[in-house]
Formats: sequence, structure tokens, C-alpha cells
Amino acid sequence: MTSANPFPEKPAEGSYSQWFIATTAVFITALITANIIAVKLISFAGWILPAAVIIFPVSYIVGDILTEVYGYRQARRVIWLGFCCNLIAVAAIWIGGTLPAAGFWDAQSAYDRILGYTPRLLAASFAAYLVGEFTNAYILAKMKIATGGRWLWTRTIGSTLVGQGLDSTVFITLAFAGTIPPSGIITAVATQWLVKSVYEALMTPFTYGIVNFLKRREGIDVYDIDTRFNPFNTQA
Repeated sequence: MTSANPFPEKPAEGSYSQWFIATTAVFITALITANIIAVKLISFAGWILPAAVIIFPVSYIVGDILTEVYGYRQARRVIWLGFCCNLIAVAAIWIGGTLPAAGFWDAQSAYDRILGYTPRLLAASFAAYLVGEFTNAYILAKMKIATGGRWLWTRTIGSTLVGQGLDSTVFITLAFAGTIPPSGIITAVATQWLVKSVYEALMTPFTYGIVNFLKRREGIDVYDIDTRFNPFNTQA
């Protein structure tokens, strides 16, 4: 949506529409679902990938939509909300696994194998998520100002190339360094980065549709010209 004022005012703080809440819910659902199904490895075109590849890129697509429509400040809050919700899910799964099983229940080993997390994998996953999502939102917000709101596809794809690249690099390196050779780490990073980035590019028409719909319904198009981009500052 084109506005006479290229830098329209931000929505009132603390005001959250049904569309913003729905978008946030999709973001968090995609994130938590991806972490649960990532345990399964699939074969795709000769590549071995975690099953999470079918849903995890959605969190980046929705992250792009949040930043493009509502601005970096709101996206930053959603990223931290997603982090906290994921932490709660992981804690609940861990507690459920440590509780004594009923005498007739014989699936504890299956529960542990599918839902169990090692501390190293958890740390790698959380670190990769924060680095990737915040980088993605930052680059998109800055590119929106630089392009005057034009060429949305350059922002969504450009931010994803960097964000997904950092996400894959941080996770694979922290999770598997020392257990697989460097060549294997490079291959795994490159494969995941390529698949996720292509996924995002193919979804560009969908992203355009949702962004345009939300801008029309919400009557906003936020530019972060006075935003402080510190990821730990949720107020400015």
C-alpha cells in the first residue's frame, strides 16, 4: 500500500489487532512444530534433511511479514515471545520425560528418543534461532528504509539469505563441531541454507499477498527510521 506520507506513524503501543495476534500465533506454531519434528531425518532429492524443513522456513516468512507490516519493534517482541514459548514447551517435555511412568506403559524409550533433547542441541537451537531471526528482521527493516518501501522481494529474499545462512551455520557448528568432520559441517550448512532459501523465494507471491492484505486491513506501513535495533531493548 502506498501512502502519501512515506513514513506513516506507528500504531499505538500496546494495541494489538486480531490480525497481529493471528500472525504471531502462526509464527510461534511454526517454530515449536519445527523443533518437535526436527528429530526425523528425511531424504529429499538425494539430500538428508530434518523434517523441520517443511515448516521452519514459515517462521522466517512470517517474521518478514511482521517486520514489513508492523515494524522491527513489534517483530522483536514476537521473536522473544517465540523464544519463551519454545522454552516452556521444551521444559514441559523434559519434565514429562522425568516423571515416573505408569507400570503398564512401555514407551519411555520411544518418548526419550523422539522428544528428548541434549543440552548441546538445545543451546545450539536457541542460539541459532535468536541470531537468525534478529538478523533477518534487522536487514529487512533497514532495506525497507533504503528502498523507500519498494521491491519487497529484494527484502524478503535478501534478509532470508543472510538470516537463514547464519541460523544454519550457528546451529550445525555448535551442535556437531567435533563429532563430524569440517567438510560434513560445511555440506550440512550449505544444504539447509539452500533449501530454506529456495523455499522462501518460491513463497514470495504468498508473502506479497499477505503483506498487502494486512497493510490494507490494518491501515499501517511501518518504517523503522527512529528504531533502536538492540535486540534486548523491547521498548524502543
